Amino acid sequence: MYLVVRSASAQAEPIRVLVTGAAGQIAYSLLFSIAKGDVFGKDQPIILVLLDIPPMLPVLDGVVMELQDCALPLLREVIPTDKVEVGFKNLDAAILVGSMPRKEGMERKDLLKANVAIFKSQGAALEKYAKKTVKVLVVGNPANTNCLIASKSAPSIPKENFSCLTRLDHNRASAQVAMRVGVSTGDVKNVIIWGNHSSTQYPDVNHALINLDGEEVCAYDAVKDDSWLKGNFITTVQQRGAEVIKARKLSSAMSAAKAICDHMRDIWFGTSDGEFVSMGVYSTGNSYGVPDDLMYSFPVMIKNKSWKVVDGLSINDFSRAKMDATAAELIEERDTALAFLGVE
Repeated sequence: MYLVVRSASAQAEPIRVLVTGAAGQIAYSLLFSIAKGDVFGKDQPIILVLLDIPPMLPVLDGVVMELQDCALPLLREVIPTDKVEVGFKNLDAAILVGSMPRKEGMERKDLLKANVAIFKSQGAALEKYAKKTVKVLVVGNPANTNCLIASKSAPSIPKENFSCLTRLDHNRASAQVAMRVGVSTGDVKNVIIWGNHSSTQYPDVNHALINLDGEEVCAYDAVKDDSWLKGNFITTVQQRGAEVIKARKLSSAMSAAKAICDHMRDIWFGTSDGEFVSMGVYSTGNSYGVPDDLMYSFPVMIKNKSWKVVDGLSINDFSRAKMDATAAELIEERDTALAFLGVE
């Protein structure tokens, strides 16, 4: 007599996960991790939907072939498409990587105008075709404002279901502190990225803890260099993306893909007790005086696929000024974007 044991993956229903800009370099670093179970779980089958613009479809075919050739047990289906009605149908998760890149000589407002149109249409597609429970992560820049526009264009999907990527900045900050102290990044927790995913972001370690020989020590005591933490540390994290472009002649891809995986995995499975992570989320009635109706990066804890801003952290004058400056930039971006849409 033989006993047949069914694995959990044989029983679980596949989830539909969309990646836009799927022929691009971030997606190329991202798709394998999603398809092999690093993000949504080792027993969760996946239907991967890959959306890109028509000229990129031949490249997308090559990506599909490679995914097939990986022979990944959890990957049930790969659907390449340039049509939103296919791409956004019945989604459980949407990772919006594709956006209009900034070209040489392009004004920021021109970049904003092009992306407002893209993310308005993608928000409308989410509204029309996706599940109302869909979790949406916006990566394409300017990520915070693109995320806000997408959420406003999908009014029946809760604002809480939308977030934008500041985990890359968070990971950069953790890594800088870890290298400075000489510990693993796993020994650093609770750094914060406040505000916009731009050069005005504020990497804050006032509440960060470092594990030194089994004891949790606050970052300022572990680093023992206040001028670095208030100076070069902040500018290094703020300018890191530009430095990568300068060195590679391409924007961050591997590290961006890793951050996307971290962000979505935390949404799916929650944060560890006593730990918080950084995420661009909808600002409404927070305890930090951040204006409402922005997608602003806060420290959050996540449980049962719902995030909550970590309230009650002390904010000194230095931090307050940095938090206000990045909020001012986001207000300007939002108002410019809404003017393009003809929305008050």
